[in-house]
Amino acid sequence: MLYRVIDASELPSLVSAFMESYEVVAPVKRDQGYAFETIESPDDIELAYPTTMASPKKYFLPPTETLFPFDARAEEVASFAAEITPRVIFGAHACDINAVNRLDLVFRDGRYPDPYYVARRAATLVVGVSCMPTDTCFCHLWGADEARFGYDLFLQDIGGKYLVSISSVEAANILEAACNPRVATDEDRIEFRHATRRRQEAFNGDIPDIQDVAMLMDAFHKDPFWEELGGRCLSCTACSAVCPTCFCFDIQDTFDPSGEAGRRERVWDACTAPQFAQVAGGHNFRGDGRNRVRHRMYHKLNGFLANHDRMLCVGCGRCVKACKANINPIEVLEFFERKGMQDAQ
Repeated sequence: MLYRVIDASELPSLVSAFMESYEVVAPVKRDQGYAFETIESPDDIELAYPTTMASPKKYFLPPTETLFPFDARAEEVASFAAEITPRVIFGAHACDINAVNRLDLVFRDGRYPDPYYVARRAATLVVGVSCMPTDTCFCHLWGADEARFGYDLFLQDIGGKYLVSISSVEAANILEAACNPRVATDEDRIEFRHATRRRQEAFNGDIPDIQDVAMLMDAFHKDPFWEELGGRCLSCTACSAVCPTCFCFDIQDTFDPSGEAGRRERVWDACTAPQFAQVAGGHNFRGDGRNRVRHRMYHKLNGFLANHDRMLCVGCGRCVKACKANINPIEVLEFFERKGMQDAQ
């Protein structure tokens, strides 16, 4: 890993350099909060932002995408090539970078790579930026508060300047051309340590740090807690919509008004939707809220870990804010804490 330092005043030049060859997506201020959107000027960017309403996942895995068009009359698939836009995700927090790394395990690095995802990922540069946690952030519990890979540049704010971690030649060349990067000094390294300590101390201490969560998910799999939790679920799927690591999808055929042509599309789906586990015969394998909510939590905190050696949840806290019924992983952690206190008594 290569490290350099740039002044904060050089950031507009860096963004402008990216904009010459890429579509740049960055956090911008909106009425309801912050969102990743395509910018027209470096002045649009708000780097000192809390967690955005939704993650940049949609730029790798769109909510709706055409897999191929078809001729319904001839029953033939038409030739098709997805339009891939060279893009820079500028200003992603560590939790969102780690979320994309988890999506990579499923769509890029697995046994059957997804060509649509792979093409978008290859055409995208990721520039991360350090952040301070909000009261709903718990990324540090899953080790997602630091991004060790998955980015091209990472900007650590060290007070009027940035310590830049460089991990790709392409991004390094743009940085070199747009800014005046210098070698980090001992003073820079001290500032970096201070910034890291401030971030670590800012996490909400009321969120319990529970060990062996995956084991506890197995141990309390049949606890009445899930009945109560599932009974509150509205099945609105807001949690999945804002989650940076949810990747469930459905396949649909959409026809033109003439009915002579159409397209096969992949669309986001959610395991908390009532019809998600319903099969053709009418049977629903998770027909009640208890089973759906428990399944979602189990996949986030246990199932994915068993296959990929890391939690699927990155602790970004978006579902904490999105769920109107207050169902989220923090409540599961608090449940485990209560169980531990009861056993101790």
